[in-house]
Amino acid sequence: MLNITKPTTAISSVTQEYTSAEETLQSLKGLIGRHVTLLVTVVLVCVLLGGVIMLTTPARFTATGLLIIDTKKVQTIQQQAPLGTESPLDTGTVDSQVEILQSETIALTVIKQLRLTELDEFVGPGGGIPGALLGAIRSLLSDGPRSDFELTRKALEKFQKRLSVKRLGLSYVIQIDYQSENPDRAAKIANAVAEAYINDQLESKYQASRRAAIWLQDRLKELRTQASAAERAVVQYKADNNIVDTGGRLLNEQQLAEINSALTIARAQKAEAQARLDRISGILQKDNGDGALITEVGAVADSLHNDVITRLRQQYLDLSNREADWSNRYGPQHLAVKNLRDQMREIRRSIGDELRRIAETYKSDLEIASSKEDSTQKNLDQTVKASNDTSQAQIALRELESNAQSYRALADNFLQLYMVSVQQQSFPITESRLITQATPPLKPSFPNMLIVMPGALVGGIALAFGLAVFRDMSDRAFRTASRVQRELGLDCIAVLPKLSFDGAKSSRGVRGMVARALGKQTADGAVRSPPPQRPAGRPPREDERLAAIDRPLVFRPSPMRYVMEAPFSRFAEGLRAIKLAADLHGSSRTNNVLGITSALPNEGKSSTAASLARVIAHGGTRTLLIDGDLRNPSLTKQLTPGAKAGLVDVISGDVALQDALWTDPETGLDFLPVVIDQWLPHSHEIMLWQSTEKLFAGLRASYDRIIVDLPPMAPIVDVRATNRLVDSYLLIVEWGKTKIDVVQMALNDAPNVTERTIGCVLNKANMKAVSRYDLRHSEYYGNSYYSRYGYVD
Repeated sequence: MLNITKPTTAISSVTQEYTSAEETLQSLKGLIGRHVTLLVTVVLVCVLLGGVIMLTTPARFTATGLLIIDTKKVQTIQQQAPLGTESPLDTGTVDSQVEILQSETIALTVIKQLRLTELDEFVGPGGGIPGALLGAIRSLLSDGPRSDFELTRKALEKFQKRLSVKRLGLSYVIQIDYQSENPDRAAKIANAVAEAYINDQLESKYQASRRAAIWLQDRLKELRTQASAAERAVVQYKADNNIVDTGGRLLNEQQLAEINSALTIARAQKAEAQARLDRISGILQKDNGDGALITEVGAVADSLHNDVITRLRQQYLDLSNREADWSNRYGPQHLAVKNLRDQMREIRRSIGDELRRIAETYKSDLEIASSKEDSTQKNLDQTVKASNDTSQAQIALRELESNAQSYRALADNFLQLYMVSVQQQSFPITESRLITQATPPLKPSFPNMLIVMPGALVGGIALAFGLAVFRDMSDRAFRTASRVQRELGLDCIAVLPKLSFDGAKSSRGVRGMVARALGKQTADGAVRSPPPQRPAGRPPREDERLAAIDRPLVFRPSPMRYVMEAPFSRFAEGLRAIKLAADLHGSSRTNNVLGITSALPNEGKSSTAASLARVIAHGGTRTLLIDGDLRNPSLTKQLTPGAKAGLVDVISGDVALQDALWTDPETGLDFLPVVIDQWLPHSHEIMLWQSTEKLFAGLRASYDRIIVDLPPMAPIVDVRATNRLVDSYLLIVEWGKTKIDVVQMALNDAPNVTERTIGCVLNKANMKAVSRYDLRHSEYYGNSYYSRYGYVD
């Protein structure tokens, strides 16, 4: 297969050197070249519209005022804000204030204050030509005067359109802009918007404080009632559970401490009494009549604190000393010594008696201490039980006391908030203030020629290029050879220009002279004479070919005639490229049958087939042109309008081949027409007949090249039935008209045809436009030096 569009390795390497910037520039250049009329028209229209706007739009003046939101001034006076009022400012808060400035509440306040519904600027149709037209139409359609509500809504709509409020950067400064046809009115309205906003803030703060005070007052009453009820519940609970506290301590706790101390003392007293009793009892047990008792009594005399025992002991000691002295002096048996001894015994007996009396006293003290200890222990047990019961009751008591304290704290807090709220109602200040008042502007802000006209120009350019790009993106037709190869996978063999002709003349050029020399022309331009007979399917002899010349083809002004009149034209050169491609593709065959078809009708396949056949025949090749369109034999109607027999008659055997052939005397081209009286519903079946295949086999032996003009592939299936008759196919696509999807679907539906298709031909091309669609290869389609080779358009 001939591969014309595939670049060689050298060409590919050169192509790859294009940078993205160069490709973008080439694409932009091509876009401008393809849509220059659209671009210029759209830009001019936009510029004219800009000029009309400048001339017809009334001038508007913009006044600007600056408002700041400052909470420091408020915070110096109001150290504590009431519930639901002051809060720190953030970005969202400032943005919210901007929306408040643009709200209907502020706008309606200004409209009512300045009585803007009485001004035509706000309730009229508007200035300029559009306003006048709109007013005239409205006056015709209006049923009567508009209501106050309609006037207010109309004024509000225009007011909000001309009001602009924005925040300056990240600051707390808000810029208020207003446009009006009157500069003084613009400044007045801008200042009125700021004042209305400040008054609205004051009113909203007053109402918020008032509502907070009323709510706090009601809530305070409720909390006080709840606190009193909770405190009463605490007192009642203490009374019900015998809970008494003194000095911050419960009475049970104090009693428990006192009883515990008393029990400790009682136990100590009992232990002391027991110890004294045990000591006295021990001394009495050692009384054996000797002086041991006196010795023991001397050890405890000081602890007994008994004067009797002390005096008796002292007497006993004195007598003992005297007895010892007298015993030494008078002897132990002396009467005086014995008297002393009797006195000593009497004293020991008295001491013993006194000790026993003391022991009885100690025993009594011990019993008293034990009784006191028992009584105190019993009292302690009772107090502990009562304390435990009180502790259990204190759990619920603490909960009641906690509730009472909470209610009381809330009541106190709400009382404080209520007092603050009442105080703040008397402070008429806000955090907003006007730092720059709007003044009447000296120059109009709209329309601004430095903005409108460049904007119209830039907008026109953008719109024009947008439309151009949209047209290119929505263009699904074939316009370049590269797109044919990319979308169809077929080589684009040639791009044939679109030819135009002024009209048909029956005797023009060489064909007319030859026809006149050979015989008399009929009214339709054909010369008819009875041809000699020969068997069907047999190659015509020389005498039969001369007889066929008596049936010359008719070439009215058309591409088929033009290719002979201008053999060095672009059109003729494209046909020679097709011939070369067909020759190289069919080099392995002795004869070659080339079927020419298209996806849709009226793409120029018939004229291309006839022109190609004339070019091949003019080069000395034995060529046969067959009209294979059994539904719409357009070639037959154009070349042999008076034909009585054709392909179907030859196939059926009703007419011999030589009787159906027509010849071009200028090139020697033979033409086999198709003559049908009515449409054949099963025309594709004829292509599958054995007689049809036999006929083509005979024609292959007689001709070097057979060109078959086939029907289009999309409407009917006849082309698919020619697979055994045709060696290769050529696809004709109309430039700039045939859609890519249609051709792709037609080829997909006929894979047997697609496999044998040698390539595609772009027909009826606008060669000047082709170069604009393919700038990279623009020099290929047209070059001033082509004329050196006889090349003409």
